[in-house]
Amino acid sequence: MPARSYPVPDGLDGTRVDAGVAKLLGFSRSFAAEVAEGGGVALDGRIVGKSDKLTAGSWLEVTWEERRGPVVEAIPVPELRIVHDDDHIVVVDKPFGVAAHPSVGWEGPTVVGALAAAGYRISTSGAAERQGIVHRLDAGTSGLMVVAKSEHAYTVLKRAFHDRTVEKIYHAVVQGHPDPLAGTIDAPIGRHPRSDWKFAVVADGKASVTHYETIEAFPAASLLEIHLETGRTHQIRVHMAAQRHPCVGDTLYGADPTLSARLSLTRQWLHAVSLGFDHPATGEWVRFRTDYPGDLQHALDVLRD
Repeated sequence: MPARSYPVPDGLDGTRVDAGVAKLLGFSRSFAAEVAEGGGVALDGRIVGKSDKLTAGSWLEVTWEERRGPVVEAIPVPELRIVHDDDHIVVVDKPFGVAAHPSVGWEGPTVVGALAAAGYRISTSGAAERQGIVHRLDAGTSGLMVVAKSEHAYTVLKRAFHDRTVEKIYHAVVQGHPDPLAGTIDAPIGRHPRSDWKFAVVADGKASVTHYETIEAFPAASLLEIHLETGRTHQIRVHMAAQRHPCVGDTLYGADPTLSARLSLTRQWLHAVSLGFDHPATGEWVRFRTDYPGDLQHALDVLRD
């Protein structure tokens, strides 16, 4: 069973145990929290919980069990539509309920597994379970994703997403009417201080910028076009919820369940409608678009009626 021990550095004084352990050992925040909850973290010989605080100079001991990484399973996803395919990239229209790649705790279908089941060979760059994946969509968010098939495409596209040269456009239906009707939300995003599964606008979060414009307004909601300048986890959902306009159907971030039920929504109304980038092989600008899936279109029709 692996174990490590360190004096707590000054820079981590007052930091939550899970956050500090993650930084020191290179763990994910969720895995560090699991280790702490299992009694694997001690401070000066005393077992501490994930939300306890570290003290500079104290002796930190961490013990954990190695766990098997997630495995790619070739599970067919008939609803996953191929929008474009060439020797370097494949662009897919990802349906709701499909994750981008396998992860610990996720037992459902994935884009990587669906492509494997369909006979696609993708880039071997990246971690084994994330090969070819250069960006992600939440399992509950549908829409366009590009996956690298060649090693060159993987390198070029990873750089493009890092350098923010990719055009990512989403449509979202949010509760109420944003004021102003078009604008920019520039607010840092980080882990929610009281929930392991949520994110929030926090002072020490990562820089996050969302541009939005109202396309159509209804009595109880608004259809927005959203351009992402950055790509933080749950960025649109967090930013809109922070403005008190959560995505309709997004109960994790405070959406009204009564409205969700009226629209027959079981997930957030959020769809990646357009994706544009320089093609990694030719350098030519390419843009792909997709329509709304049936559940989102139905909700929109009900709002219009």
